[in-house]
Amino acid sequence: MSTRSRTCRLPKGSPRALYKRIDLWYTGCMKAYSQDLRQRVLRAIDQGKNQAEVAETFAISIPTIRRYLKGRRESGHVLPKAIPGRPNVKGAALQAGLLEQLEANPDATREQHCQMWEATHSVKVSPASITRARQALGWTRKKRR
Repeated sequence: MSTRSRTCRLPKGSPRALYKRIDLWYTGCMKAYSQDLRQRVLRAIDQGKNQAEVAETFAISIPTIRRYLKGRRESGHVLPKAIPGRPNVKGAALQAGLLEQLEANPDATREQHCQMWEATHSVKVSPASITRARQALGWTRKKRR
């Protein structure tokens, strides 16, 4: 097994493939700085070090330090912001009610579960939504023989 850590590199290729790879690279590698690092950065600023020194010490940018200072000034904390995106509309309801349906019909396929869900709740869901809800519930797809 290799001891090298996985690094994120920008991929090469056609524009379409590049777009998909950058999307995977972005979501797989771009993480928020830890709460501990954020607090250490602010503690160093509070101790009187200038922003350029702190940026070099902790290997972060000066705009990041300014963002932390602004966040602490406005909200009192420096917690990372929520990841943007559309709110999950069907997921919570699906997870809450799907377990009963899965227990009643353990051998049904995803498509059959979609049809049953639509018939009982008047909400159309995709097979992918059923899969995500099953995974969240810890339900395996192994069939009885």
